[in-house]
Amino acid sequence: MATKQSIEFSINPDGSVEIHPVGFKGKKCMEVTKEIEEALGIVRTCNYTSEYYQQEEEVHTSVSVGSDGDK
Repeated sequence: MATKQSIEFSINPDGSVEIHPVGFKGKKCMEVTKEIEEALGIVRTCNYTSEYYQQEEEVHTSVSVGSDGDK
């Protein structure tokens, strides 16, 4: 079962924004927040959680297409 993934934001009184990707393993968190970080401006600090150091999960999907007449 896949882990629920989300992105949480905290806006501090000084106007700075903290981005917290949740449920992403490995460097995937960097990929999903890249455009948000670019839109917000300068990244002052980046703190990695333990999930960053975990191996990314690979998801493979298989789809079969056919009709009931193909028997």
